[in-house]
Amino acid sequence: MRTDSSPGNLPAREHLPAGNAGTPVLDVVIPVYNEEKDLQPCVMRLHEHLKRTFPYEFRITIADNASTDATPQVAAQLDVEIPEVRAFRLEQKGRGRALRTVWSASDAPILAYMDVDLSTDLNALLPLVAPLISGHSDLAIGSRLARSSRVVRGAKREFISRTYNLILRGSLQARFSDAQCGFKAIRRDVAQVLLPLVEDTGWFFDTEMLVLAERAGLRIHEVPVDWVDDPDSTVHIVKTATDDLKGVWRVGRALATGSLPLDRLARPFGDDPRDRELTDVPKGLARQLVGFCVVGALSTLVYLLLYSGFRTFSGSQVANALALLVSAVANTAANRRLTFGVRGRGGAVRHQAQGLVVFGIGLALTSGSLAALNAATTDPGHSTELAVLIAANLAATVLRFLLFRAWVFPDRRDETPSPVVAGHHPASPTYSTAAPQQYQSYQGHQGHEHPPLPQVPYDTDQFRAGEAADRTYGDATMQLEAVRPYDDDPNPRNAR
Repeated sequence: MRTDSSPGNLPAREHLPAGNAGTPVLDVVIPVYNEEKDLQPCVMRLHEHLKRTFPYEFRITIADNASTDATPQVAAQLDVEIPEVRAFRLEQKGRGRALRTVWSASDAPILAYMDVDLSTDLNALLPLVAPLISGHSDLAIGSRLARSSRVVRGAKREFISRTYNLILRGSLQARFSDAQCGFKAIRRDVAQVLLPLVEDTGWFFDTEMLVLAERAGLRIHEVPVDWVDDPDSTVHIVKTATDDLKGVWRVGRALATGSLPLDRLARPFGDDPRDRELTDVPKGLARQLVGFCVVGALSTLVYLLLYSGFRTFSGSQVANALALLVSAVANTAANRRLTFGVRGRGGAVRHQAQGLVVFGIGLALTSGSLAALNAATTDPGHSTELAVLIAANLAATVLRFLLFRAWVFPDRRDETPSPVVAGHHPASPTYSTAAPQQYQSYQGHQGHEHPPLPQVPYDTDQFRAGEAADRTYGDATMQLEAVRPYDDDPNPRNAR
């Protein structure tokens, strides 16, 4: 795995223009499977609401994934009767598959979806997409667990929902409050780069997308919603919960090993044009200082405990050297991962070697301090030795941070960048006219025929989304390099 990094591909967010004739600003996808009873009322109600309240052009896309009842016929009829409605059919099941297929091919700059039962009050739709239109956020989700949300559902579903979100917070350090609410939106430029990284094709699709976006430093906006449980819901709770837990394990393992190139999703520093004019501004310095201080405090404690243990059978110089060596190796590993965000095995040996050089400098400072103390008094007390070592270690810690930041884990974002992947500029989109093979357009009977959704072109076939999930679904492809992701800082630190 490469450990050098490249600048993020996503440009700074901008407010979408109000007048784009012929291209809808919002594409709301309704994934359905055997929903012949609920589909027409849902689409009619949603269409009426958007016509009345939404100030931009919009489209409603019905994504029928392998229904076996009359859902395809209902969708086709709605496609004929309502100009803003399009219907597409996929021959394989999976809500995640339906969303990724239609979203990947849509030309709308804002992509959303909602469940066909319309459990969420539609008055939350405009607040959901407004932050994406304005350029404030990258994704938006409805939350049933926000304090101001009003939710009507049984105790069983309430318990399952809250337990699942607690699992996400404990295992994947998720900070969003509601992963599974069927009410979400995403900016298209983000979706182009994020969706090929999402493997799941079922119900875990939402969670995986949000976790990866959050780990990449993207901004997720949450909207409190009014939500009424649908008693006729056909979700199989046990199977869905099992699949979700498997997904949590898979994503957690991928994040731990650094196998996901999340730095491709990083936004520019700031998002304000004035920020981009600033030079020589340390990136992530405050976060690194906090992480380094925490690691340093723990390392100092370990060092003092080791020194006290080694001192029982050896002299002060030997005990100091052994304690400092062991704690230095642990300190370098902890700072590598927690402070500077370096993941994976690439460069680990070199980083430890450089850390040992830094250790040598620290050893010289602490050993010199002990030598000076022994020269000043023939029999210094143990507490005096510890006090001198603490002071020497404080000086060595400051020097260690500077060397780590400037030499061991330097910021190399200003060096030659690697090629941009899946670049997109809102003012000049480029699309092909071929419809993906995975779905087909329903054609009307009264001269009302919709052309296929434009296919977003990706450059190469180095990375194929969805294959890891089922090996039968070929999504649009794009070239991605395995580079180190960064958890907390949207502006990645780079190691060689």
